[in-house]
Amino acid sequence: MSLTAKNKDTVKSFWAKVAPRAEDIGTDALSRMLVVYPQTKTYFSHWKDLSPGSAPVRKHGKTVMSGVAEAVSKIDDLTAGLLTLSELHAFQLRVDPANFKILSHNLLVVLAIQFPDDFTPEVHVAMDKFLSAVALALSEKYR
Repeated sequence: MSLTAKNKDTVKSFWAKVAPRAEDIGTDALSRMLVVYPQTKTYFSHWKDLSPGSAPVRKHGKTVMSGVAEAVSKIDDLTAGLLTLSELHAFQLRVDPANFKILSHNLLVVLAIQFPDDFTPEVHVAMDKFLSAVALALSEKYR
């Protein structure tokens, strides 16, 4: 699925609304992922506290959302724009790329919950396509 110009505009517009709450969104999405998909905890075994909303979860949620913000700013060329993040996750962190899709799903859930009036079907489709494209770009160095 490629992002159309309209999808890109929708993502940018929606992101402008959600960006001020990015840290809370990232914390909630990461918290949900760790609870609903406990196998993802293996990547964070060095954290002392993996409970929802804990300091390490909050910190990494903020980091994740900084990456999403970077992706929004580089929406026209995600593969090149996210190359450094792809290399980090592939070669240093060795994260299974299937986890990018899991986190994307959790982000969609949180966005729908926190922005029920703004998360229209059109926004849902655009954000789903965008986050899928981000996951694909992050998986680039695994090939």
